[in-house]
Amino acid sequence: MSDPGPAVIVTRPEREALPWAKALQAEGLKAEIFPLIEIAPLPDVSGVQAAWAQVPECLAVMFVSANAVRFFMEARPPTHGQLCRAWSTGPGTQAALLEAGWPPEQVDSPHAQSEQYDSEALWAVVADQVRAAVSRPNQEQGPSAAPKVLIVRGADAQGQLAGRDWLALQLEAAGAQVLQAVAYVRQAPELNPAMQQRARQAMTDGSCWLFSSSEAAQHLLAACPGLELGRARALATHPRIAQRLQQAGWGRVDLVPAGLGAQAVSIKSLA
Repeated sequence: MSDPGPAVIVTRPEREALPWAKALQAEGLKAEIFPLIEIAPLPDVSGVQAAWAQVPECLAVMFVSANAVRFFMEARPPTHGQLCRAWSTGPGTQAALLEAGWPPEQVDSPHAQSEQYDSEALWAVVADQVRAAVSRPNQEQGPSAAPKVLIVRGADAQGQLAGRDWLALQLEAAGAQVLQAVAYVRQAPELNPAMQQRARQAMTDGSCWLFSSSEAAQHLLAACPGLELGRARALATHPRIAQRLQQAGWGRVDLVPAGLGAQAVSIKSLA
């Protein structure tokens, strides 16, 4: 492999990483992709299809990513018609919902100019909606029935739910009932020798690893043991990711916005 030199290394799943890297390049940054999370379909979608039966009874369905939208919508039963509100944490997921045909007036998402796209930003948008539903008696199920919110997410290779439970805790504390549906599998990719060589090189050549998930960083360390983290640079899109990277021993960790435009400006300022 030729020496690519320092770059912003985008670690998102490949389907998301390539357009993100191209967008950063359009902002004047040298960027390359190094997908550290592989997205795969479930071997059995019967559980997702069963979750669709809950949708008409839900206050909302919350999607953790565009992948959650894609796999959930692919499993939609042909006879299912009624949709509730849909929640997304950012513009990518929102765009996937609209592309899949979810009515725009039924989609809630953080503002396009938000500094962060995460559960906290989404909760600021929908909290009043949840509290109003909790205080409003359900005429069909009785006054004690809690409004339901279905969270659609991925699981790891062992079937464990992938992602944080922060939003679920807020919903339960507000009096809502939380349901979970696994729509896809998030797993570690296999890194060929050339990719392993690039990973080791990027630890010391001034490259910045861009992480929007601490899971991606874990996959990197598992695939390439013995990396020189003490000299490595990382960019994190959320404080909790930054904290975990620092705890793992990364030499320099900077927090950057999740949104593309603000992120590009922030990365340039760190150069």
